[in-house]
Amino acid sequence: MILADLSRPLALLRLLTADHPDLPAVDIHVSSHYPNALEFAIHNDLGAFEAWREALGIDPAAVRRNLQSGDMTMVLSATAEIADATVRIVGYSPNRALQAVA
Repeated sequence: MILADLSRPLALLRLLTADHPDLPAVDIHVSSHYPNALEFAIHNDLGAFEAWREALGIDPAAVRRNLQSGDMTMVLSATAEIADATVRIVGYSPNRALQAVA
C-alpha cells in the first residue's frame, strides 16, 4: 500500500478543512487497513460532535447512543458515505445523567 491509496479520505479531509475551517479540532484517524475510511473522535464536547455531524450532513436519526465503562461514558456515533469515503464520527462524554444521580 502507498500513500496514494488513502487519497479518498485525505481529499475529503482537505475539502472539509477548506469548507469548514472553524469546526472544532478533533482527533482524526486514517488507516491503511481501511483505506476509504476517515474517523473523527471527539472527547468531552458533544457540542463539537453536533457541529461535525451538521457539517457532514449526517441525519440526526443516524446517530447512535451507547454507554460504556460501567455506564460512566456516553458514546454518540454516526457513519455516512461522503465523497466516496466512509466517514465515522464518535463523541465521548461523561454520562451526565448518571452523575446527576450520584
